[in-house]
Amino acid sequence: MSEKFKVGILGATGMVGQRFITLLNDHPWFEITLLAASPRSAGQTYEEAVNGRWKMQVPMPEKVKKMNVLDLNDVDNIASQVDFVFCAVNMPKDQIREIEEKYAKAETPVVSNNSAHRWTPDVPMVVPEINPEHLEVIDFQKKRLGTKRGFIAVKPNCSIQAYTPAINALKEYKPTKILATTYQAVSGAGKTFKEWPEMVGNVIPFISGEEEKSEKEPLRIWGHIENGVIVPAKSPLITTQCVRVPVLDGHTAAVFVDFKEKPTKEEMIEKLRSFSGLPQELKLPSAPEHFIQYCDEDDRPQVKLDADYEHGMGVSVGRLREDTMFQWKFIGLAHNTLRGAAGGAVLIAELLCKLGRIEKK
Repeated sequence: MSEKFKVGILGATGMVGQRFITLLNDHPWFEITLLAASPRSAGQTYEEAVNGRWKMQVPMPEKVKKMNVLDLNDVDNIASQVDFVFCAVNMPKDQIREIEEKYAKAETPVVSNNSAHRWTPDVPMVVPEINPEHLEVIDFQKKRLGTKRGFIAVKPNCSIQAYTPAINALKEYKPTKILATTYQAVSGAGKTFKEWPEMVGNVIPFISGEEEKSEKEPLRIWGHIENGVIVPAKSPLITTQCVRVPVLDGHTAAVFVDFKEKPTKEEMIEKLRSFSGLPQELKLPSAPEHFIQYCDEDDRPQVKLDADYEHGMGVSVGRLREDTMFQWKFIGLAHNTLRGAAGGAVLIAELLCKLGRIEKK
């Protein structure tokens, strides 16, 4: 693209905001124009606002260090300077819904990492390889908001990335029941081991709200548009348990599944390895060349070996085998702050721009 899109990051000082910065630092299409955060950070340089809380494993990019942080509530000022915004704010859900709608009504598209609008009926919640057609609901959303170019699009929960893509690759065999236990990294809580020392050598068998998200969000992704809203699918039945484990990055899932038409192991592996979607077809900058890898080794996928597959934007699957109660079981793995958070949102934005749904102001 000859001229880059001007991008703002709301919630730029948090972990996901920091991840957005690292991903957009040298992005071929997007240029970080401004950074915004809560009023307590406003008026400081980004380096001052973060104040030793940089959580990424790569250095803070030089170009953002001296950028002045704006108050994210200064909607009209921010909207006037950008083509669209990424949202990664840490606020109560009702406040997030309110601020995201304010930006949309200020004719500034919002690509959100937050969960606040995931169940707003006319807001698309998208994994670009799985349900890009849901972006068509944006036309109905803009009518409701009274906007010409402003809208909200969101990415789903990080935990479902470890297994939903694999199940989707096998959907022609009509999955009927899924049991999944997710083993989720501490960065999913926006923390590091330094900030959460009690997680070292520990497992916590509860993550607030996570199981409900993990059970319901895949059904919305597999749903359809009807009368201007997303109608969730009614099947398969999904039950989950979500556990926090002492891993920095990478969510693992142990998955059990039944199909109406039971496939063979060879058929399943072929479908997993060959699965691709619109981002691959369009060759979007953040799209993995191969979305899903199947690992033949008995001890794979592993977080240390596979979380960064395809720069953290791919999904790894292994240990596919028959089960005594379900037909099949497997292990899935996805990088939770890349594919599962900021990277997934960047891929959505790339798709929106490529399809002409986000245009330069």
